[in-house]
Amino acid sequence: MKTLNKELQSSITPRKALELLKEGNNRFKQNLKAHRNLLEQVNDTRDGQWPFAIILSCIDSRTSAELIFDQGLGDIFSVRIAGNIVNTDILGSMEFACKVAGSKLIVVLGHSKCGAVKGACDHVEMGNLTELLSKIQPSVYQEKDTLENRTSGNPDFVENVAQINVKRNVKNIIERSYTLEQMIENGEIGIVGAMHNIENGEVTFYEDVEFIKDEQNPNFSVANLRH
Repeated sequence: MKTLNKELQSSITPRKALELLKEGNNRFKQNLKAHRNLLEQVNDTRDGQWPFAIILSCIDSRTSAELIFDQGLGDIFSVRIAGNIVNTDILGSMEFACKVAGSKLIVVLGHSKCGAVKGACDHVEMGNLTELLSKIQPSVYQEKDTLENRTSGNPDFVENVAQINVKRNVKNIIERSYTLEQMIENGEIGIVGAMHNIENGEVTFYEDVEFIKDEQNPNFSVANLRH
């Protein structure tokens, strides 16, 4: 498989970037890795990098974006933080990836049985972790379907909160970064939320938080998210 260069990156649309990730995840699920010469890719990328996507995921050791999407060196930017939450530094990294380095798609990737989400569900307080988990707390309170056992001991509650957390962070990125908001509005990049099932490796992309302005969705406007 070819290493990305500037010309190849420029030819990739946000929709195509999403398709590439879906194809890569299908290969991962079937244990069919694309053939790559990693040492050759090291050489090919020594003078620059042209990743087609940036993926915000959890630090969980089972959720490596490069592996579950079967990508090589130079293909994607990977941002990892417990609970796949958003902060100013991460927003700045995304702005660099898209505006400067030319990436076409942002993915917020949650995963099943997330320890950070479980901690937020249980209102854990411990050192600096307290502040991090506080960023997930709004998703805990937004979950209204569970009336009993709203703790990490209830798997359905945990998964509901994890899903809400992904969708909230997709919208947080748009609302908190004017640079990315305008790029999405202009169709230069797209953004989508997704969930990785750690039991079977499958990634499910959420269509209700898939914001890509193209021929499939020509009437999309960021302004619609404000209402």
